[in-house]
Amino acid sequence: MKKLIKIWFDDEYIYGESFDGDVVKQALLWYPNLLKASEEQRINYKIGLTGIHWRELDEDISFESFYYDDAEPSVMQRFFLTHPEINVAGFAKSIGINASLLRNYINGFKKPSKEREEKILSGLHLLGKELSELEFV
Repeated sequence: MKKLIKIWFDDEYIYGESFDGDVVKQALLWYPNLLKASEEQRINYKIGLTGIHWRELDEDISFESFYYDDAEPSVMQRFFLTHPEINVAGFAKSIGINASLLRNYINGFKKPSKEREEKILSGLHLLGKELSELEFV
């Protein structure tokens, strides 16, 4: 794990630079408080021994997390992280998987098998198809 000495943001990512010039990034979707924060709130941080802290936002990011394999959300994770209006428990039930397991997939605590991810994405496509076929009179 490398300590970051500098961070910056764009609309979708937080970037960090280490002492040796390595630049790393993570999707802000993992950090909704930072995603919604103002520029003033984002720049009000402290770099510690193991990570970055935003006191006003009550947010912490470890340096280590910039090097995780899933620093970029998968298509499935991105969908659920950008659509919190989707009831995860109800959706999980509709496709026949455990809601807690789906939440773990969405939040990156567990990684679905390729087959399981395809099942979830197929369920999302079916939901989208059903929604697109709605007619209001």
